[in-house]
Amino acid sequence: MTEKDFIPVRIAVLTVSDTRGPEEDRSGQTLVDRLERAGHILADRMILRDERDAIRAQLREWIDSPDVDVVISTGGTGLTGRDVTVEAHRDVYEKEIDAFGTLFTIVSMNKIGTSAIQSRATGGVAGGTYLFALPGSTGACKDAWDEILVHQLDYRHAPCNFVEILPRLEEHKRRK
Repeated sequence: MTEKDFIPVRIAVLTVSDTRGPEEDRSGQTLVDRLERAGHILADRMILRDERDAIRAQLREWIDSPDVDVVISTGGTGLTGRDVTVEAHRDVYEKEIDAFGTLFTIVSMNKIGTSAIQSRATGGVAGGTYLFALPGSTGACKDAWDEILVHQLDYRHAPCNFVEILPRLEEHKRRK
């Protein structure tokens, strides 16, 4: 069996926060540092307020961009009235990756116990782009990246990974 070569993917990072600016965006920076260290490409980075329409519009813009393969958002996944990131993500999903939220909860449970119940981390696919919504804490971003995404966004990860099926996400739109 031959060794597979690493294939970098283009990742956009969105921080959703009513209070954080670029200087205070530690969670977004945590994701940027990790994705670049893994060999991926930062396609874009933005901070938006907790406004469902604005988040949805930005997600759609990145979904439509040929320069973005993956979107990772951080923040707005909790239970309070201003937490609308999950709803904005689900507004654009064509398919939800149900097991992402489940797996994140398992990883989180091992770190923070039953407090993991308050996270609504989610993942999905739209327009051939993967989308993941993570909690706004740096710990949650580290856990999601280190325990799940670093592996699933690595073409060499076996037995399967998100990168190897990336070209097939929109195969239903091709002529037969």
